Amino acid sequence: MASQTEAMVTEIAQQVQALLDAVTGAEAKTATAEAVELALFRRLLALGATLLRLFFLTRAASRPPEPVIGTGGVRLAYHDQRPTSYYSVFGKLSFRRHAYTAPGQPVVCPLDGALSLPARCYSGLLADWATYASTDAAYRESQTVLMRILGLPLSLQALETVVAEAAVDVGAFLEQPPPAREPGRAETLLVVQADGKGVPMRPTAGSPTRPLRPGKGQPSGCMKEAIVTSLEARAPLPRSPDRVLAALLHEPAAADGAERPARPQPRDRELRATLDGKAVALGRLAARARQREDATITARVALTDGAEALQRAMRTSLPDYPLVLDIIHVVEHLWEAANAWLGERHPERTAWVRQQLERVLHGQTATVIATLTAAAADPTLRAAQRKVVQQTAGYYERNQPSMHYDAYLAQGWPIGTGVVESACGQLVKERMEQAGMRWGKPGAQAVLDLRAVRLNGQWEAYWQWHRQQEHRRLYGTAVPPPRPAEVQAFDLAA
Repeated sequence: MASQTEAMVTEIAQQVQALLDAVTGAEAKTATAEAVELALFRRLLALGATLLRLFFLTRAASRPPEPVIGTGGVRLAYHDQRPTSYYSVFGKLSFRRHAYTAPGQPVVCPLDGALSLPARCYSGLLADWATYASTDAAYRESQTVLMRILGLPLSLQALETVVAEAAVDVGAFLEQPPPAREPGRAETLLVVQADGKGVPMRPTAGSPTRPLRPGKGQPSGCMKEAIVTSLEARAPLPRSPDRVLAALLHEPAAADGAERPARPQPRDRELRATLDGKAVALGRLAARARQREDATITARVALTDGAEALQRAMRTSLPDYPLVLDIIHVVEHLWEAANAWLGERHPERTAWVRQQLERVLHGQTATVIATLTAAAADPTLRAAQRKVVQQTAGYYERNQPSMHYDAYLAQGWPIGTGVVESACGQLVKERMEQAGMRWGKPGAQAVLDLRAVRLNGQWEAYWQWHRQQEHRRLYGTAVPPPRPAEVQAFDLAA
């Protein structure tokens, strides 16, 4: 062992000298900056691999203190040295460590726990980097990036496995009690939102078969709805209906001399997405909202679009949260009705929409419903036009209890679902609907869970939590694992 260590120290010295030659030697006098930069990076990776191997050999040189105790308190006897592999960011390494066993007992290598080695060969740091990349880009793209930068030939199956195993602790992590909020904070309003977004799924044995080339109007694959939820605390922002009206219609700011108030920033926004349905998503949202309740919260509000099933689930899970209909959907329906009744080029179309929207924002939705009902009775309308106007009237009538916008604005509540709709794009669409993608449910949920952690700004905190939980599962102790072996290797060299 001593001779092997001495040989590695000599090799390290040679590699360091090669690094010095790369920047001061004869070739450096004519080399370009890019060429030297790349050469240094490749040589540093090779040096890192050598240092990490030296670190493992140094730690494995001495036998662990005895006695070594196995399951049930059984004392284990020394057996031999067992090989293991460690796939680091510098490449794949192998070393041997001391092993202990007894009749009827599994083999135990105490160094594994001391180093907090993972269950598989992939290092925690490599898993962190590979998972982070895979939450944003396709697995094949992540594979290409790891190969191009680090020279690591990870298979697509290995990447999918690393991601799946990295996601196992997300639920427990996100369900931890939130830290106590200091009194006197301005964020006294608790806001929840929910929406749905389709994820393209691989056909399963029970799914209907589809033609190889779908006909016109046929879906190109199976879609499963991911329910996206948002939870945040924010400060109330009272606004006047007239200011909101001008903003919705992109009109110039009111010439009343008053500046537009700064939009308050949300506090501790939490996004999540699940493929397990509305009841699970909103039940979990309600449980988390209860955890966020404290003396600083004085009001609460829930926002959705007009999807009836989602609204029912929201009212069931969060009965104490007043339900607000997204104002953007209200406006869209109003324009559709105006186009159907008056026509897209009618000179009074914009004025008519403005008048009806002004009434809605001032709490006069019943008047707008009556206006739409009268418009639908116009004998000059074709059946298709009448249907659109009637649908808008029905949409307003059904959602009228959630359209008291004058009261919402006076209390400073939000009236738009922009947060959760943006989350549907960021959390789901941008990753799950890339070209040609089809998902299995477990793999899709793992990516959604980890992507939510990333978008919530919790990646480093989660990864530390995940390593602690993995250490506890593997080695039965709650002692926080040490820093990654790659980092320890450089500490040893220093």
